[in-house]
Amino acid sequence: MKLVDKTISKLELKKLSERFSGGLVKAVVDIEKEIMIIDAPMHADEEKELLDLGSHQDNLWGINLYPDLANEDFIEFDSMINVRPRLNNFTRGIDSTELQKKIVSIVTKLVK
Repeated sequence: MKLVDKTISKLELKKLSERFSGGLVKAVVDIEKEIMIIDAPMHADEEKELLDLGSHQDNLWGINLYPDLANEDFIEFDSMINVRPRLNNFTRGIDSTELQKKIVSIVTKLVK
């Protein structure tokens, strides 16, 4: 696992993606601290790491990054940790377009 609190290159993401089939890198974004943890087999492992670092669970959202793709295909909003009925998110995706935009903004800032 790797904490991304400054920036990471797409090239580094591409190298990490070679370990998983499908060319993806799992990530959990903290929308409050504007950081993310990447490169674990499960989003739940990344979520736990951020919780251990003091993040609040309601601020953590799971995504997949596809370094070989661009624009809206680069980020996939899909993770079991996103199922949060108490926050009106009933799917593995992220139902709120505002929340999606915030995550895209954070990832865009962190991935160069």
